Amino acid sequence: MSPTTESSTHEHNTKKFGKGERTIPHHTQKAKKYYPAEDEAKPKKVRKSIKPAKPRPTLQPGTILILLAGRFRGKRVVLLKHLPQGILLVTGPFKVNGVPLRRVNARYVIATSAKVDLKGIDEKTMEKVGNEGYFSRQKGKEQSGEEAFFKHGEKPEKKKVASPRASDQKAVNKALLSNIKSEPFLLDYLRSTFSLRNGDRPHEMKW
Repeated sequence: MSPTTESSTHEHNTKKFGKGERTIPHHTQKAKKYYPAEDEAKPKKVRKSIKPAKPRPTLQPGTILILLAGRFRGKRVVLLKHLPQGILLVTGPFKVNGVPLRRVNARYVIATSAKVDLKGIDEKTMEKVGNEGYFSRQKGKEQSGEEAFFKHGEKPEKKKVASPRASDQKAVNKALLSNIKSEPFLLDYLRSTFSLRNGDRPHEMKW
């Protein structure tokens, strides 16, 4: 029997029931008897493409920013570089107000009109600090059960800054401090912290 005749018999299989006739579909065309008890999760189709973040026109390298959130909120920092997805690379410098090289979300800063000249900062150091894995934490050695038991209650060891990060911080500080000291009152301005008091109107302030 040829495949054409087989397919035709599958498609036109009829049965007589008394006076009437009814076409019966092939078993491959029948509805499934099994259905899952719960709906199967299907991944949603994301139609939106990830667009690169557009920095605000006021956020130019060298601008002095005020941090609004995080550990150093209220501190004034210098913007060094734009990183992907709206993240900024800033520093205090560390020797002035204690803010190290740090990544900050652009949403949580206020840009001021004051600027610092970034001349003298090594470009290779800036590229190195701007890499993704630069700020990743290094995993410490896991202690066994006995060591963890006997060290329970002791004072935790102080976290030590990695030597390459400390050297990068010193290199950036050295170039920035020479530029900051050349401008009058700029050093004291970076040392001061920003805060609001009763009656202050931030929307009327000139930054």
